[in-house]
Amino acid sequence: MKAVHFGAGNIGRGFVGVLLHAGGYELVFSDVAAPLVDSINAADSYTVHEVGLGGEDREVTGFRAVNSATDPEAVAAEVASADVVTTAVGPTILKFIAPHVLAGLRQREAGAAPLQVMACENAVGATDTLKAEIQRLAGEDWDQLQQRAVFANTAVDRIVPGQVAPIGIDVTVEPFYEWAIESGPFGGKLPKIPGAHFVEDLGPYIERKLFTVNTGHATAAYLGHTAGLDTIAAALADAQVHAGVQTALEETSAMLVAKHGFSAAEMASYREIILERFRNPALPDTTARVGRQPLRKLSAGERFIGPAAQAAERGLSVDGLLTAIGAALHFDLPEDEQSVELQAKLSAIRSGDLTPEDFTTEVTGLTPEHPLFAQVAGVVVHAV
Repeated sequence: MKAVHFGAGNIGRGFVGVLLHAGGYELVFSDVAAPLVDSINAADSYTVHEVGLGGEDREVTGFRAVNSATDPEAVAAEVASADVVTTAVGPTILKFIAPHVLAGLRQREAGAAPLQVMACENAVGATDTLKAEIQRLAGEDWDQLQQRAVFANTAVDRIVPGQVAPIGIDVTVEPFYEWAIESGPFGGKLPKIPGAHFVEDLGPYIERKLFTVNTGHATAAYLGHTAGLDTIAAALADAQVHAGVQTALEETSAMLVAKHGFSAAEMASYREIILERFRNPALPDTTARVGRQPLRKLSAGERFIGPAAQAAERGLSVDGLLTAIGAALHFDLPEDEQSVELQAKLSAIRSGDLTPEDFTTEVTGLTPEHPLFAQVAGVVVHAV
């Protein structure tokens, strides 16, 4: 069996790759970073170091890498003969992956088992996004090509911090992970991925993860950064930051209980597990790294506006989420392109070139008639 994984970074190697290896797949990484591709091809193995309670070292072998920027033909050939394709590139990069998957599907032998495609991104319906882009590119050929692949959405969860020191292609991660995959598209022929679990309805799992883990992580980053704290663990050790994260997650939990029928006790237990993971002192993750790309994190459907909008529609409290949004607006990191763009937009409000209302719609996708709009616009006014 062979799996092609797009995105050979720390998440690709330290989460998706190690589980595919455990399933017996030959691993082919595809990436655009030439030094990383060369390092992978020069190695016979790499180690995933799980740090924290119950962690262990896991060795990965049987892999190679191809450069999708310089050798797209090789990538297409690998996809054409693969059993599984996965991604960990970021939701905005999926459109650049689509041409490679499409090229592989065009070359796939007639009668071959359908390619099993799963986008492992921190976004709702990421595989659907990838499939839609492939379909768009295929045009009239899609009717024929769609028989050559199945597409399944996933929910993934593992903290892979910025690596403290160069350790080759080894990766440091937390012991905890979750990989939930919708089972329906496979028609009973599930991929062999030890540790993954297959569910009929993935929606609740995706939102529970995104609006608890991702919302909590980003809230800790922005509140911690505002308080001058460098690491996520230090942020959670601060009583005021911890209280802010707790409040925001209680609000997302209330929305998830109302929408998906999770029990309040179940969500309380899940929140505590997440907060304990964030407090792991062996994970030296920084508030700067976790907070980067604030415009994406403030966009429609994402970790703040997504749960806050749904909570507001149900008449539920959003005060903690609004506080987190306000902290995100103060995130000023010159080396992060989106942070610079965000601060430029806020400067435009101060100069009168942009209204807070226009900023709110432009950044969050909210419109004036939405019950959350006026509250977010008020946070924007306060931020400038």
